[in-house]
Amino acid sequence: MIDLHTHSLLSDGEFLPSELARRAKMKGYRVIGISDHVDETNIEEVIPSLLKLLKGRASEMGIEIVVGAEITHVPKGLIRELTGVARKLGASYVVVHGETITEPVEEGTNRAAIEAGCDILAHPGLIEREDVVLARERGVFLEISGRRGHAFTNGHVARLAKEIGAPLIFNTDAHGSGDLLALPDAKKIVVGAGLLEEDFSLLQKNAFSLVERIRRDGHHLR
Repeated sequence: MIDLHTHSLLSDGEFLPSELARRAKMKGYRVIGISDHVDETNIEEVIPSLLKLLKGRASEMGIEIVVGAEITHVPKGLIRELTGVARKLGASYVVVHGETITEPVEEGTNRAAIEAGCDILAHPGLIEREDVVLARERGVFLEISGRRGHAFTNGHVARLAKEIGAPLIFNTDAHGSGDLLALPDAKKIVVGAGLLEEDFSLLQKNAFSLVERIRRDGHHLR
C-alpha cells in the first residue's frame, strides 16, 4: 500500500505524525504521505512541523514517509498562490481538497486546483468532463477516495477518468484509527467504484510514480 492522503493531529487527525506512520506500517504500508489540511493561517506551521520527521527518528520506523499538504476550503483564487507557498516550505507534493458533495466546497475549486498544478485532486465529487480532460493534459491525479462520504462519487470519477484517460490514484484520506485500510479492503473500494481489480495495481503504480519523483527531489525519508 502506498497512501498519499492522510492527516495527523497537526490538522484534524487523531494521531501524532509518528503514531500515524507506525499504525500505517502495522497495516502493511510501504509508503505513507502525511498531507495535513492547510490554508493561509497555518501553512507556515504545519509543513515545517511535519518536516521535522525527516530530520528526527523516522529513519528507525521502517516505513517511507513523505510530507505533503492538502490545501483545504480556501477561495479558489488563492489556490495557485498557496500551492507555490507549500512547495517553497518543503512540501513534496500538493493535494487540493476537491468539490466533494459532502462539504460546501466553492464551485470552481476543481478547475482552479488543476490549473494551479497540484499533484492530487482529492475527492473531486461530480467533477465536470472538461476538468477531467484538463487533469489528463496536466498530469494531475484524480482521487478514488476510501473515506466515508467522499467515496459516494467514486463511481462518477472512475467512469469519466477511464473514458478520458485521466490518471487515477487511490488514497484513504485517513483521519483516525479505522481509516487506514489494508490492501484487500482498498481493492474492494476500487472495484466498488466500477473499476477492475487489476486497475488497483495501476492506481498504486501511479502513486509509486509520484513517490519516485519525490525521491529524486530528496523530500522523503526511508
